[in-house]
Amino acid sequence: MNAWEIILGIFMVLVSLVVIGIILLQQGRRSGVNGVISGAADTFLSKNKARTVNAKLASITKYAAILFFVLALVANIISMVK
Repeated sequence: MNAWEIILGIFMVLVSLVVIGIILLQQGRRSGVNGVISGAADTFLSKNKARTVNAKLASITKYAAILFFVLALVANIISMVK
């Protein structure tokens, strides 16, 4: 096993743990159902959803998942070259 493979494997494990942690921190999609039923969907907070913590966590999740995918491709390329 090459040193690059070990470093890449450790980095992939760390990124996967970050993705799991961020996903667990996010709210479920069903939490907004009560607001829709009660008519509170047009509040000020619902209009600024892009600035909420949950929206930021979703964005971080997207970029971390892309990073994990790229790392998996790089690990595959390194193993093929060997």
